[in-house]
Amino acid sequence: MYQEERLIEIVKYLEKHKRISIETICELVDVSRDTARRDIIKLEEQGHILRTRGGAILPTLSKTIANYNERLRDETTTSSKRAIGKLAASLLHDGDYLLLDASTTVQSAAEQIETRGHVVITNSIDIAGILNQKEGISIHLLGGVLHPEHRYIYGSRALEMLGDYYVHKLIMGIGAIAEDGITTPHEEDGYILKEMMRRADQVVLLADHTKFGKRQFHRISGLEKIDILITDREPDVSMKEAMLRHEIDIMIAKGETTP
Repeated sequence: MYQEERLIEIVKYLEKHKRISIETICELVDVSRDTARRDIIKLEEQGHILRTRGGAILPTLSKTIANYNERLRDETTTSSKRAIGKLAASLLHDGDYLLLDASTTVQSAAEQIETRGHVVITNSIDIAGILNQKEGISIHLLGGVLHPEHRYIYGSRALEMLGDYYVHKLIMGIGAIAEDGITTPHEEDGYILKEMMRRADQVVLLADHTKFGKRQFHRISGLEKIDILITDREPDVSMKEAMLRHEIDIMIAKGETTP
């Protein structure tokens, strides 16, 4: 087996098990310990893994973040986002006061809102535009600085405005969720999300299965702040147990990709 093929097999194993030992690599791809070590060094040079004593792990910190339009066009998650958004929209009642963040999954929920009489506060220029096409929805767009790549509004003015609102429900997306909480790659977005969570009676988190077991740069909160999680697959055992300890209602959206 060529090194490129071995590296692919090692990464596949890590994606499933998160950790691998030198001994496991030797058995997995039938090589010596010296060759296994060279393969680990190569993977670390490529930025795929972190070396540990006697093996390797996948980094839990996700650094590569697609921009807003790339995430909207990501065909691998489009069906899941649509299903998650539909289920989120079905939880709304006429007249709910809502906070909506600027994630692409929340945008999918906004597209599928059929209830009326809402007052919506958002920091998303795209979601504001979508809801403006629907009858019976009053939109409050936060002021501040517009992030050109990810299309959300942030800054001291946005935080000041948020401090004046209270709503029934916050519908928010997230970049990463682990047993110790939820995280985002952008500190300025994290401050907005923290304040949104303080302003809502109920926090509804939308996250497809690709977000589980990951961490990003800025911590928003622990799991105890979340009331409902809507996702496309059952979390793994340890993740599900952590959520149930915090009495999170886990809802599975049935889409085309749901196993």
